[in-house]
Amino acid sequence: MIRRLLIAACLLLLAGGVQAETRYVVDKIIITLRSGPSNEYQILRTLPSGSAMEILESQDTYSRVRLKDSTEGWVLNQYLTNKPIARQRLAVAQQELARLKADNDRLQQEMATLKTTGKSLGSDYAKLQKEHKKLLGEVERLRRVAAKPLQLEEENARLKKRLVDLENEHELVQQENQMLRNSAEREWFMTGAGVIILGILIGLIAPSLRPRKKSSWSSL
Repeated sequence: MIRRLLIAACLLLLAGGVQAETRYVVDKIIITLRSGPSNEYQILRTLPSGSAMEILESQDTYSRVRLKDSTEGWVLNQYLTNKPIARQRLAVAQQELARLKADNDRLQQEMATLKTTGKSLGSDYAKLQKEHKKLLGEVERLRRVAAKPLQLEEENARLKKRLVDLENEHELVQQENQMLRNSAEREWFMTGAGVIILGILIGLIAPSLRPRKKSSWSSL
């Protein structure tokens, strides 16, 4: 009895130590396209899994289908599905993944290009700011330089006006001097004429004012 138990325990240990191997059903079968809805009809061709077809008529076991090349026939319903097989979906997913990876690589490259362009634009912007500041300084300098001729022109106009005013004043002074000169000459002439007339009058009056001398004959 003990021996049997030991043998059983050894068998259990051996069974527990052996790992079960996992297998999967392959996702690839081949079905037949027949000329009628049963196994008795002629096989027109074999169709690999994933073949697309249009359902024209459906019965309990078979469906009448049309292939892409317009070939018509009957296939078992159990082999038909309204979704692509896993292998096809995997291929589509792999294509999409490859496209996304390519897009990601392209975007990464565009991002790197944009970063480089951004740095270049930043450098160009700094240069433009510096050039703009320099141009502003040059414009201010030119404004100051341009203001000097304007100031000189204004000063020249003011001096010209002042010169005209002075010429007018000089002309007025000359006219006044001429008038004063004429007035002085008239006064001098009148004074001279008065002196002459007064001298004549004195010359006429003076003899009559002298005392007459007595005649020597009257003393005899």
